[in-house]
Amino acid sequence: MRYTTILTIAGSDSCGGAGIQADLKTISAMGGYACSAITAITAQNTMGVRSIQGCDPIVLKDQIEAVFEDMTIDAVKSGMLYSKENVEVITACLTKYKPQHYVLDPVMISTSGSRLITEEAIDTIKTQLFPLASLVTPNIPEAEALTGLHIGSPDDMPKAANEILKTGCKAVLIKGGHLPGNETVDMLFEQGKDGIGVRTPFVDTQNTHGTGCTLSSAIATRLALGDELRDAFVEARNYIIHTLYNGKDVKQGHGHGPVNHFYHPQPLHKVEE
Repeated sequence: MRYTTILTIAGSDSCGGAGIQADLKTISAMGGYACSAITAITAQNTMGVRSIQGCDPIVLKDQIEAVFEDMTIDAVKSGMLYSKENVEVITACLTKYKPQHYVLDPVMISTSGSRLITEEAIDTIKTQLFPLASLVTPNIPEAEALTGLHIGSPDDMPKAANEILKTGCKAVLIKGGHLPGNETVDMLFEQGKDGIGVRTPFVDTQNTHGTGCTLSSAIATRLALGDELRDAFVEARNYIIHTLYNGKDVKQGHGHGPVNHFYHPQPLHKVEE
């Protein structure tokens, strides 16, 4: 027997609400065994990012290869990648090890508004990593930056998603949390299939730090546990809504606080080798 294992490749958040820390909490809370490869170290809190130090690409490569060479990886999730050199290393590793599921969260801007990636890295992600991805999960600003299109309502999401699908990824999830209104609308688009959307009432809270990291990690975990993509999307979205609701009235820090990742933790899931 072994544990269902998910590798997250992302940056570290010193206040623990987003990035690698959010990924590890999410994967663990949903019953997966979490491994990590750190792309960058950020000095940040709930109010903003103070500084960023990118990881040496050689060390990043060693982190990823060390995990793949020792364990069976059921899914990979990536978040903040920071530099073009990091993207190239990750591309080489994923091409070599060929994980069954790869969820790519194109993290560009933090919740507090800080830029988390170099400009040249964005183009490299689109050309090298998108074709390897089972799913790409941009929020509204990220989808607009990736496509050059304005997204003012859910009606604009299909056109933007189609542009992203042209890069070669298998599916796109556009997260609608930045849209105005009293509902949150997320839409999933797969190659060759009709899109599906899920609407839920907006959770009124300041505690939204790391929601994108959490959702993409939750989807990767559900895929690793055996869900089809649409089921993984629905289950992960249910999880993120509950983490928001169960942490909405907590005061953790003076800015955008974290969600409650451990509102209902699951035991580690075992599979036969």
